Amino acid sequence: MNSGRVLRGIGVTVLGLIALIVLAALLFDPNWLRGPIMRQATEKTGRELVINGELDIDWGWPVTRLSAGGVTFANPQWAEEPQMFTAENISVGVSLPQLFRRVVMLPEITLDHVDVFLEQHPDGRKNWLLDREQKDEGARVGIGRLALHDGRIRYADPAQKTRIDATLSTTGDGGASGERQRDSAAGSKPEADAPVVKATEGGIRFEAKGRYKGLPMNARGTGGPVLALRDEETPYPLDAQARFGDTLVKAEGSITSLLKLSAIDLDVDLRGASTADLYRLIGIALPETPPYRTAGHLIRNGNMWRYENFSGAIGKSDIAGTLQVATGGERPSLHGELSFKLLDFADLGPLVGAQETPAEAGDADADTGAPAADGTVLPETPFRTGRWNSVDADVKLRADRIRRPEALPIDKLVTRLQMQDSVLTLDPLEFALAGGTLNGTIRMNGQKKPLEASARLRVRNLKLAELFPTSERAKPSLGELNGQIDLSGRGNSVARMLGTADGKAALILSEGRISRFMVEALGLHLWDMLQLKLGGDELVEIRCLIADFGVTDGIMETNALVLDTDITRITGSGTIDLGEEKLDLTLKSDTKVTTPVALRGPIYIRGTFANPEPSVDTARVAARGLGAVALGLINPLLALIPLVETGPGMDSDCGQLIREAKSPPRK
Repeated sequence: MNSGRVLRGIGVTVLGLIALIVLAALLFDPNWLRGPIMRQATEKTGRELVINGELDIDWGWPVTRLSAGGVTFANPQWAEEPQMFTAENISVGVSLPQLFRRVVMLPEITLDHVDVFLEQHPDGRKNWLLDREQKDEGARVGIGRLALHDGRIRYADPAQKTRIDATLSTTGDGGASGERQRDSAAGSKPEADAPVVKATEGGIRFEAKGRYKGLPMNARGTGGPVLALRDEETPYPLDAQARFGDTLVKAEGSITSLLKLSAIDLDVDLRGASTADLYRLIGIALPETPPYRTAGHLIRNGNMWRYENFSGAIGKSDIAGTLQVATGGERPSLHGELSFKLLDFADLGPLVGAQETPAEAGDADADTGAPAADGTVLPETPFRTGRWNSVDADVKLRADRIRRPEALPIDKLVTRLQMQDSVLTLDPLEFALAGGTLNGTIRMNGQKKPLEASARLRVRNLKLAELFPTSERAKPSLGELNGQIDLSGRGNSVARMLGTADGKAALILSEGRISRFMVEALGLHLWDMLQLKLGGDELVEIRCLIADFGVTDGIMETNALVLDTDITRITGSGTIDLGEEKLDLTLKSDTKVTTPVALRGPIYIRGTFANPEPSVDTARVAARGLGAVALGLINPLLALIPLVETGPGMDSDCGQLIREAKSPPRK
């Protein structure tokens, strides 16, 4: 009985309180709050809040909605613009439970005809932070969902060379499709790279222009009606296109949580002048390449970004694969696989700093083998090692077929590229070359200044006939070359690395057969060459071929340079200067058969890589010059080639030659 009275009393009290609250709400004029709200905002932030229009309150729990017109909020004094925020009409949902905890949380905001200016100072201050110093990341208003009905948003970050000006408008019957109809009626044509904007009923259309990290940019697109800034579950639809410098991005799909980008599901079309240009956009160093284009599916889930099942082209090469980037560590970690059904060898040039030839630049009449303007051949463009610490990587690459110059007998490429702490490794690196393989490891240490590099390569089973595919006389040749290249050097380009290189390079062929005409030409047996020219060529046995060089500080010096056949032995000596790109070689021949015509004297090969200059000892061959000129009518090259001494030579195998055929000291 007593407990019943107590419960009835409590009920009456609660109902009375509710009635009083309802009555107060009905009688209360919300505009009384305008002054206190403006004063509190100004005192807390040091920046003036002004509400010029009527203030209306729609009471509710847990969210109460405030609406007002003519609202402005000032910028701090250091900002470029006097106002950070101006809106013709604003409607704000306020979380009362959060407000009781002294936390300002706005689950929903609707803005009409708004002008927002956001700016970040070079010292780190941000005008959207509401503490008096604009540096406290916690001093910001939490916003859940944002609806914009026409407006302008500008952003400035001088330190990042970024300044963007975006306009937004509501789509509908007079949206994007209507605008296109008006353009068509006026006879105007869209730009070649203009996006096909799909108007979402009740959504927004946006356009933006300016500069992003120093790059000129513009963007257009459409999105959903409400920007889900903190919603971790509802995807926001997006159809957009943006250009940053020479990079064009088209994207269609959805983004969840626009502030955190917690989930992304987009079909992406990406193209540009070089993948290296993406460094400014994504902060990850990618190699220099020719112009490229790809289309694939971009997914983000937590710290994992994945560009999957993409395909496209780099230069004249096709490309396909999947790449994924894991963030959250010391630096991003890139993994993936890339494959080429067809790889154009010219497209590898930018990777090693090769200069673009006139033909590659679009001059159809240019000589694709022309050296650089300064007469050099080796690639001199520096590697951007300063960017290498932006990413760790582990990417497998495979090319099933290689389009290359006819004189370069490369068919396939398989490698694994790894980057760890600015150290780049290609291991394994394998080319199918002239019917055999060139495989090994290349390592470049970007931690060192200048760059330190090493190459450990092995040559296996190169077919002699395929090594010179453009030579008709080399095609019937038989035999396999083996060898090794072990070099290390310093420098930020391939040319500088080779110009400082130490190590060795050697090739050896222990048995085989080769065109007799080629051997007679090297030995300058003119009578025999004439007979072969008239009666047809034949093959002769190769007892051994050795090319062995020691390399010190960019100078290659012959340890052994010998071609030993049934009819002659040709030996060479001298140097090749990789730093200066100069040749200084001497070739001599010892015949094993007697020939009735012989010019005596060595062949000298001088000049540069771009312009080698073969010559003879004119004093020794002067007496026989008329014969050489006469035979030059058959082959003009013969006029430049002297005959060496006649007489028997000594047969030997490769082991014997390695022991005996060392280069004599240079005088």
